[in-house]
Amino acid sequence: MSSVVYSAAHVISINIDGNYIETDVEPQITDGRTMVPVRFIAESFGADVSWDAKNRTVEIVSPSREGFHSGIVLNVDGDDYYLDGPPIEEGAEALDVPGHEWVRTGPNRVAGLHFNAGPMGAEQWWSSDASDGELLYTVDGIIDEWTEEKAEQYAEEGYVHYHELVSVDDGEFHPDKVVWLKHTARTSFNLDGGPMPDMAHEVTPGIDYEFMPNYMMPYPAEEY
Repeated sequence: MSSVVYSAAHVISINIDGNYIETDVEPQITDGRTMVPVRFIAESFGADVSWDAKNRTVEIVSPSREGFHSGIVLNVDGDDYYLDGPPIEEGAEALDVPGHEWVRTGPNRVAGLHFNAGPMGAEQWWSSDASDGELLYTVDGIIDEWTEEKAEQYAEEGYVHYHELVSVDDGEFHPDKVVWLKHTARTSFNLDGGPMPDMAHEVTPGIDYEFMPNYMMPYPAEEY
């Protein structure tokens, strides 16, 4: 549940599920109406928000697990790839990032759901204080190359982590493309597990700019 609080000091606060949220655009009252940034509010509830410039329309799509699955195969440049990670279950060939389910949303886009689960059914693998299997983040992914300029641009938009694509056929990484990922937290928790526990931090609802930030690590590394 969300609410907008208007104090005597004329400071407008946004409270989502008991958490006061800071936004990059300040809420304001115009002609007696309280105006809040729709993208931030919608993404806090896990919705996907996009702008259709041609029709000048904001499109908001609510999250659903329908169509999402682990071990997604992405056809990139004519070849099939997994997102790099361990097998999705014992004996499986399909690989994936632990705790994630995906659906392809466009030629170079994926959407993901990130749960508090680990490889081979490991419990509370990402967070020790969130419930086992709890939905921690909604994830937006863009398949693209790494360049220093793109890395800086993506990071400003919240895509601070990129993930490697590994070939279904031979297990090799894609020669020049990765999946840029933006994690939007749905609740507050301590991210103290996962593959990099040394990057532990407290998470609050909204874009997590501290989620395993590797955006300035060149890819492929041997070319730099």
